[in-house]
Amino acid sequence: MRTTPLTSAQFALTAASVSVAILPHLLRLPWLFAVPIGLLVIGRSVQRRYRAAPIPGWLRLPLILLFPALIVFHYGNLFGREPGSVLACAMLALKLAETETRRDAHAAIAFAGFVLMSALLFADSLGVSLLLLAALSLLLAALRELEVPGTSRPPLVALREDLRAGAFALFAAVPLGLIAFVFLPRLGSPLWGAPTDATAHTGLGDRMAPGTLQELLIDDSPAFRVRFDDPAPPRNDLYWRGPVLWYFDGSAWSRPEFFGSSRAEDELRTAGRAIGYEITLEPSDRRWLLALDMPLAAPDNAVRGADMSLVSRTPVANLLRYRLRSAPRYQLETTLDPVHRRFALELPPGFDPRARALAARWRRDLGNDEAIIRAALALFHDRFFYTLNAPLLGRDSVDDFLFETRRGFCEHFASAFTFLMRAAGIPARVVTGYQGGYYNEVGDYWIVRQSDAHAWSEVWLAGRGWVRVDPTAAVSPQRVELGARAAAGDSARWYQADWLQTLRNEFDLVNRYWNDAVVQFNALRQRSLLTPFGIDKAEDSELFAVLMVLSSLVLALALWWVIRAERPDGDALDAAYARLCAKLARAGMARDPAEGPRRLAARVAARWPDQRELQRLLAVYVRLRYACALPSTTAVRAFARAVAALRLRRSPGVVRPIG
Repeated sequence: MRTTPLTSAQFALTAASVSVAILPHLLRLPWLFAVPIGLLVIGRSVQRRYRAAPIPGWLRLPLILLFPALIVFHYGNLFGREPGSVLACAMLALKLAETETRRDAHAAIAFAGFVLMSALLFADSLGVSLLLLAALSLLLAALRELEVPGTSRPPLVALREDLRAGAFALFAAVPLGLIAFVFLPRLGSPLWGAPTDATAHTGLGDRMAPGTLQELLIDDSPAFRVRFDDPAPPRNDLYWRGPVLWYFDGSAWSRPEFFGSSRAEDELRTAGRAIGYEITLEPSDRRWLLALDMPLAAPDNAVRGADMSLVSRTPVANLLRYRLRSAPRYQLETTLDPVHRRFALELPPGFDPRARALAARWRRDLGNDEAIIRAALALFHDRFFYTLNAPLLGRDSVDDFLFETRRGFCEHFASAFTFLMRAAGIPARVVTGYQGGYYNEVGDYWIVRQSDAHAWSEVWLAGRGWVRVDPTAAVSPQRVELGARAAAGDSARWYQADWLQTLRNEFDLVNRYWNDAVVQFNALRQRSLLTPFGIDKAEDSELFAVLMVLSSLVLALALWWVIRAERPDGDALDAAYARLCAKLARAGMARDPAEGPRRLAARVAARWPDQRELQRLLAVYVRLRYACALPSTTAVRAFARAVAALRLRRSPGVVRPIG
């Protein structure tokens, strides 16, 4: 039977299983792979539907060799999450192209389960996990259809029964799955980790060019979550420091490697009380760690650079939790290092002459550094507009912005302001990070989204050190008070509506609990599970023993439930007849084991002549059981429903069979 050709329903469910397994990967793959893989699945389904000629074997072999070659060409190798997932999706699509028998379908569905679960290597949120579980129930439904002949069942009825059986099988496996998740000894790092992995995540980079932050400002996904030890500072003081950019080449700001490797020693002086908090950072595959201005020290496995940015020693490939303390009142580098001064005043020759002339006029007419800063902020406040739909800029991007377009968002204002300060002889640099956040009252934590990405400036003033100046706040105070969405106004997308934003932020509480309980359940937390039982640090053997005991207990309970449940012999028709006989027994008319349905019907007619429905049901059973070779599913179900609806009163005495 393993070589039996597939029916239409069996192939349809197999193709659907392959499709739902590939879909989570297909949405993020480069078009070089997404298009041919999608065409293979769609083309195979169309070919089967219209009985066209399948892909010949001489063509499938070159395709099998072509995909690995394309993967090596695009990624450089076949190892890692990205290239490995592409190869798995391609091989699964090619497997569907040759699936004709039940044996092929079983292999394709088993492989589809592996490809489906591998999507958790790229996204492990609660929503993604629930969607994958729903897709897994479809795979189980397809396996059931391969075992149950579907020729005698209407297609919709068969699909409903298969999906119900698949969902029940998945639900039945939940207890064992939970026990294995909690107590199966795990490694300190995941098996799929590889040095060449380069999963693309949204996050801050070490380069800022026109339009760079715009991709983040329209991205509503979480960047990190914060829980303060004490009441949080006001929202307009929540500046989350990220990469500090020093070098400007005329079009983009970047960060020299020198500042990432050198450390700050005694350059930070604080005043007032420090703020303690805990950050849970989403994966970004970058090294930047976010901190509230100004971090007092770096967390474990990270360094604090000379410009007070935090750099992790390894890319943040998984959810990362770390604790920090920051000083809201500080003085940073009151004596400016000569190297830092040179970097903070450097400008590319031959760019933006009009901006240079404006800064030179300010220096000549105003003289004082703070007066020049006030003049620049007044210029932005009077003549500029905040919008996410910023016009394109030319070669002299600062000149175009200052004197032509005068429309933009934080990166335009920070870039132009820093350029003007340097041109006026004031050391300045660009700081990128996030500003603000949303406070979740139920969970008592702040969530900062990618759309809260921000850029501001720092200028060095004698006697004060580095001072934060946010030129965007001079143009649009709503950006600092209410966030980028409120400041953007009509240029914000529809999905950033107030009610939807509130709903997403409230739902984030569920995701946070999921991250705490599931995503961040590591080997260290697992070894402390048995602490209430006197075992401070459980060994693998102890965890495995608990795993075996609990698994055996669950299996024993499942076995007991199966054994104790009455399973009538025969098919669905006999099962309904057995329920009818059980009702008769409870009413006082027990059927003798050797008594046939017609003899029972005669005894019922003699005892209860007014029970027309009962007599009719017995006659229907005789007709369905003995008058036709194979009763229809519809007739059997109608008989079963009528038996379930039958109500009998108990007879005064037990009526024995006649004769």
